[in-house]
Amino acid sequence: MSEPTMFEEDLPDTATVTRAAQAGGTEVFETVEVPAPQPEAGQLLVKTAAAGVNFIETYQRSGTYPVEYPFIPGSEGTGEIIALGEGVENFHVGQRITTAEAKGTYSTYFVVDAAKAVVVPDDVSDELAAALPIQGVTAHYLINSTYKVSPGETVLTHAGAGGVGQILTQLLKAKGARVITTTSTPEKAKIAEEAGADYVLKYEGFAEKVRKITNGEGVSVVYDGVGKDTFTGSLDSLAIRGTMVLFGGASGQVPPYNLQDLNKRGGLYVTRPSTQWYLRNAEERTWRFTELFSALTSGDLKLSIGGKYPLSEAGRAQDDLEGRKTTGKLILVP
Repeated sequence: MSEPTMFEEDLPDTATVTRAAQAGGTEVFETVEVPAPQPEAGQLLVKTAAAGVNFIETYQRSGTYPVEYPFIPGSEGTGEIIALGEGVENFHVGQRITTAEAKGTYSTYFVVDAAKAVVVPDDVSDELAAALPIQGVTAHYLINSTYKVSPGETVLTHAGAGGVGQILTQLLKAKGARVITTTSTPEKAKIAEEAGADYVLKYEGFAEKVRKITNGEGVSVVYDGVGKDTFTGSLDSLAIRGTMVLFGGASGQVPPYNLQDLNKRGGLYVTRPSTQWYLRNAEERTWRFTELFSALTSGDLKLSIGGKYPLSEAGRAQDDLEGRKTTGKLILVP
């Protein structure tokens, strides 16, 4: 194997990482020095400018999703390429990239397959580029692929002041949909309204209010990232043959469910997607990121940075995320 292409200086020997020593609460996090990752064939070595914080990382840290410990979380990162692995021809050292598909981005350096990285436009900052991939791609696939929303449809989303919620609302309004969303506080309701939601409801009794808004018919689709606390109400909000899209579990995982109940409720559909099934090839990746960056640079999409934390305070970031104390996207900076 040939040597990686790199800057004149040597590749870094060490990286600073925040990792989970074992499964548990955020107290298991430790910030330590480890050998720096090295790019293998087809990979990029990136100096981290910012890394996104996502719910899946709380599941990995806690042991809800099994991983090997010690574990460095993070799949979302933005930064500058400092070395190329063998065979990489469509990137060059010095370019800025972002990705939703790396590993171990809670680090000052990370590697990613070149096929899973996209170049960041010059007029997009590192912080916005780090805030976009997972939440942006999630919103894009939910409304364009999992259930393709048409102009004039009424949809229900939850957590309208959250990062995905705000992006969903903006993209749905651009499609000509009518958006109902939920929030937990007046402050969050204002954020959801500013994102363009037509109706902002409290969580208490939201299904009955949705029925009233839709003259008893219900909505064609619910996008639910809250999970356990809203699942039944989301089903109650659906029209006949409506689609329930469960894409997260901020309040906890949904318990085992009797599928016959879907028949009783009107032949409903339930699906549980995740990002990995919607970035299957270069064509999908290019389509989604091209549309998202276009919306961002044109001003049609505005991203909200809900919190910026030092890498060493990743535990506090996850506590705030799990406690639903934040709005917008949380990022870590080295």
